[in-house]
Amino acid sequence: MKLLLPFIVACVLNCSLLAQSQQTTIDSCVNEFTMANIESTKVGYQYWFIDKDFLDGRTLKMSVVAPQLATHAPHRHPEDEMFFVLEGTAEFYLNGARKVVQPYASFYCPPNSEHGIRNVGDTTLKYLVIKKYPKP
Repeated sequence: MKLLLPFIVACVLNCSLLAQSQQTTIDSCVNEFTMANIESTKVGYQYWFIDKDFLDGRTLKMSVVAPQLATHAPHRHPEDEMFFVLEGTAEFYLNGARKVVQPYASFYCPPNSEHGIRNVGDTTLKYLVIKKYPKP
């Protein structure tokens, strides 16, 4: 119990210092899409609305994929991940199962699950990726 109070005080002070060091303004919190800031990929492009360094590893990325392609093969990682389809026809893959969806469909991928998304349509696929990366 004697060690708990100093630990709590240290946590509160660290949180206060962190909050003071990060000045939040409307300009620092709004990110408007611009083609000048895209990252080209082999199958289209991606745009980071919230990158790994902005917060605590939480991210929001838009991926754009050409017809009949995927950014990468199904894969696994320790973090969970979410997708939200904005435009096009996507095929979700989870642990061997597949499902074709249209815009405004979401897909939750639990930690360590084998998952993927690919464009199975004849038009561009545009989707959001929400993920939290571990901080180094």
